Amino acid sequence: MGADNLSKSSKKSNITTDDKLKFYNDMLLIRRFEEKAGQLYGRGLIAGFCHLYIGQEAVVVGMQDAIEDGDQVITGYRDHGHMLACGMDPDGVMAELTGREGGYSRGKGGSMHMFSREKEFYGGHGIVGAQVPIGTGLAFSNKYKDNAKVCLAYFGDGAANQGQVYEAFNMASLWKLPVIYVIENNMYAMGTSVERHASEVELFKRGISFEIEGIEVDGMDVLKVREAGLKAVEHARSGKGPFILEMKTYRYRGHSMSDPAKYRKREEVDDIRSHHDPIEGLKKQLLEAGEATEEQLKELDKEIKAIVAKSVDFAQESPEPDPKELWTDVLIEAEGL
Repeated sequence: MGADNLSKSSKKSNITTDDKLKFYNDMLLIRRFEEKAGQLYGRGLIAGFCHLYIGQEAVVVGMQDAIEDGDQVITGYRDHGHMLACGMDPDGVMAELTGREGGYSRGKGGSMHMFSREKEFYGGHGIVGAQVPIGTGLAFSNKYKDNAKVCLAYFGDGAANQGQVYEAFNMASLWKLPVIYVIENNMYAMGTSVERHASEVELFKRGISFEIEGIEVDGMDVLKVREAGLKAVEHARSGKGPFILEMKTYRYRGHSMSDPAKYRKREEVDDIRSHHDPIEGLKKQLLEAGEATEEQLKELDKEIKAIVAKSVDFAQESPEPDPKELWTDVLIEAEGL
């Protein structure tokens, strides 16, 4: 590690009331934003694919607090929550979802293809598992530049069976790359339970043959996610190489908005919502510890709903992309070559 990077210190593990309130705020923003996105999709204002993050909010909020400014994030197509957790503007995200010029990809990328160099968010990738080797490449760049940065590469339990994932694991371990592989195991991939699609259902063990350490984490508890994230980040940043975090989580909606999710029982979803919801769980902690009141949390919810409503107004007022945009950001072969 270069001398200029020695000041990049690890975050403290202690949690304050302000930290908890921030986690609650960030998870609730994702929840309300996604609920609104689902409504807009139902009204035909969002086209194409739309994969909602409802239920999984604790994973990205806890992990985002475990990293430092300048660290990178990359994920698959269930990505709106990651964007918001990275600090991307809800206005720009909603505008992109609705295909408007004010969106992060000027209305040309939609749900699965948004990026922000400023916020170190590198997508949003529609190909299952494609983000894993790309995230590993980002980590290689960090290693090469000796910049003390780490990369969080998120993927799901379905993508965990992709061959490119294991090629990336091998290279990351060989070269001790600063990457944390966050497996968001929501139990059903696209619609097949993990017991049916994985011969080894404890996905944190997938790195054993590559000598990559891994642990299982309660992905419905933001405080446990952050605690595990701090351990993994310290491991990767200190030069020990990659780390695998299997987040046991759950999505309340179907794989995408077009999925009726008939492969699981309503009682199962209701039980998770009633006993393991990440937002309600933290709310209960805050109230029981006297760290917040019902009135404070209701006011916070009201403020967040206003932010989401503003993002919808911004999206609807933003014009559609100019037809000339069809020719931008496209690599065209030079004439005569």
